[in-house]
Amino acid sequence: MASRVLSGIQPTAEMHIGNYFGAVKNWVALQDTHDCIYAIVDLHAITMPYEPANLRANTERMVLDLLACGIDPEKSILFIQSLVPEHTELCWILSCLCPFGDLRRMTQFKDKYDLLERQDASLFVSAGFFSYPVLQAADILVYRADQVPVGKDQEQHLELSRELARRFNNQFGVELFPEPAPLFTETPKVMSLVDPTKKMSKSAGERNYIGLFEDESSIRGKIKSAVTDTGGVPGAEMSAGVVNLFEILKACGRTEEVAALTKNYQEGKLQYRELKEVTANALVELTSGLRARREEISKDGGAVNAKVKEMSEKARSIAAATLTEVRRAVGLPVRDS
Repeated sequence: MASRVLSGIQPTAEMHIGNYFGAVKNWVALQDTHDCIYAIVDLHAITMPYEPANLRANTERMVLDLLACGIDPEKSILFIQSLVPEHTELCWILSCLCPFGDLRRMTQFKDKYDLLERQDASLFVSAGFFSYPVLQAADILVYRADQVPVGKDQEQHLELSRELARRFNNQFGVELFPEPAPLFTETPKVMSLVDPTKKMSKSAGERNYIGLFEDESSIRGKIKSAVTDTGGVPGAEMSAGVVNLFEILKACGRTEEVAALTKNYQEGKLQYRELKEVTANALVELTSGLRARREEISKDGGAVNAKVKEMSEKARSIAAATLTEVRRAVGLPVRDS
């Protein structure tokens, strides 16, 4: 039986190429080798201030985006987290097993707390944001996933999932939850076009990122203005901006161009104008294909909505079976099927 993989993505207004190259492209590839379950985690999205209408629209958009990228309902389950209430039920049970101190040590909570405190004393970090690593653990454990594709910045949260699985199994004398292992894959780290020392992010402003479904003229303009360096020094170490452009080009699968342009760089002959043009061409080819596929899928919105609800029910059937065993183990009444 194929190893089960679980991963999730928050619904945002626009997916950018960093999201695609860093996670979603890998999700598509995993469908051929693993039993894949992918969640649009809208409950995680409400841990910070938001507009309800935007959340609803962004969730619908994320479904289309992922389908356009190649997530295949015939190979994977793609569902909306809030349509599977077993996630929150298991989250509460696991919260009762999770030490308060473990959550206080979460680096993302501390970073967000410090950031908001510096920005505006009236802003606050919600209890939901504090405890969302437990919901993240529930997302994984409710499907008894064996592996989770993660980046280095998520290792701490996955370790909490492993610890909670161990604690549950030991405390209740069952072997219910496997300890999910990290699934590390070679994925590029796409950086900001304006400040290539920082990861590409929409929160830094529009010029910092390239949307996965952005139009051609905008993509070319952003790549053209991307930060590089003065250049022209044979054997010099690449600056962060130049490395970033090469990483994007490599992520687009242009290995021959990468090799040729790297050779030119090492010899001090590379014109950054050429590097930017080749990179822009590769991105335009990628995004135009994805944009066309998205437009085709979106023509029948009713069918898409019906399909995602069907997949969410399929996910719920798996989760409900797990909760039956959880309830029996912890002493809660088992629902009638």
